Amino acid sequence: MVCPGPLRWALCRLRPAAPASARLPGLPVPPARCGWLSSAVGNMVDAAVLEKLEAGFKKLAASDSKSLLKKYLTQEVFDALKTKKTSFGSTLLDCIQSGLENHDSGVGIYAPDAEAYSVFADLFDPIIEDYHKGFKKTDKHPPKNWGDVETLSDVDPTGEYVVSTRVRCGRSMEGYPFNPCLTEAQYAEMQDKVSSTLSGLEGELKGTYYPLQGMTKEVQQKLIDDHFLFKEGDRFLQTANACRFWPVGRGIFHNDTKTFLVWCNEEDHLRLISMQMGGNLKEVYARLVKAVNDIEKRVPFSHHDRLGFLTFCPTNLGTTVRASVHIKVPKLAANKEKLEEVAAKYNLQVRGTRGEHTEAEGGVYDISNKRRMGLTEYDAVKEMHDGIKELIKIESSL
Repeated sequence: MVCPGPLRWALCRLRPAAPASARLPGLPVPPARCGWLSSAVGNMVDAAVLEKLEAGFKKLAASDSKSLLKKYLTQEVFDALKTKKTSFGSTLLDCIQSGLENHDSGVGIYAPDAEAYSVFADLFDPIIEDYHKGFKKTDKHPPKNWGDVETLSDVDPTGEYVVSTRVRCGRSMEGYPFNPCLTEAQYAEMQDKVSSTLSGLEGELKGTYYPLQGMTKEVQQKLIDDHFLFKEGDRFLQTANACRFWPVGRGIFHNDTKTFLVWCNEEDHLRLISMQMGGNLKEVYARLVKAVNDIEKRVPFSHHDRLGFLTFCPTNLGTTVRASVHIKVPKLAANKEKLEEVAAKYNLQVRGTRGEHTEAEGGVYDISNKRRMGLTEYDAVKEMHDGIKELIKIESSL
């Protein structure tokens, strides 16, 4: 049986945060500025950062990288942006150092704070347009609209094909930068706000918050058994400085029935996840909508008039919604070309059982909506709803 829980399942490496004396040599902590390789004061990007940028750009340009960063970071764009900074102190290096280090990145860029999307727009805009299939810099993401939940259904009422269903979204808390710019004190402060907010949830959303710092072995094992525990970021996030002060300010909430989950300060400030076994997308989606609306009343989220809800990675902007199923379609799987053809028609993404770059275990695929920008939350989920029903229809006719 495939669990409906988050796909990046693993034992969290609970290592203590480094002592203050070991962090960010020469910079005050707190308050920290982003661009921690750069000057903590003033608007100038210091020589060490410029030197690292120049060296990294030269290596990337000479590499065979297929990343969107390499595609759009021309000499002209590089020269225009290399001396710029946000008010948080973020430099171009903070945005692109992961892509400069990891030439096998698909995208290669992150936003260290919300302002980065504007200050470094000459680079972010074409990457966003490419990834989000034509969302141009003149386009505007529509206002939030969860739509009519009643128009959705159980995509597999017989239970023959869909193993589990999951809908998640990401949110950033207003007034705080993203991971690379957060101080240790801010991480702790955010966790306090999140845990107290979540403790106020009622009904089917009522549950418990578990901070990663100081977690007992018993709780750790319980969360591993439930496939809820997230691990410290991979090398792409590590080199983007998204894992500082780990595990301070990180934690996991789940409701009593284990159908609603919140990750605090994993990649984004918040990842909200609704899930259950079977194909009842209507129930899963309704639960997420209720949770997001309840939490939003107490914790304001960062929103951009043009880009929608703001996230650390530009691939998740807009609705930030990913609706997915674990589904068994052995006949279609035997004709991968046909499976991909139907998926493309409904803007669906086909992945292995445990996500991107994994194989389908026992013929079970993870299939989700591909589009997140330029459409409403409801439209993103409805595309997945209609596409999965069509896949099942074709599978049953073969």
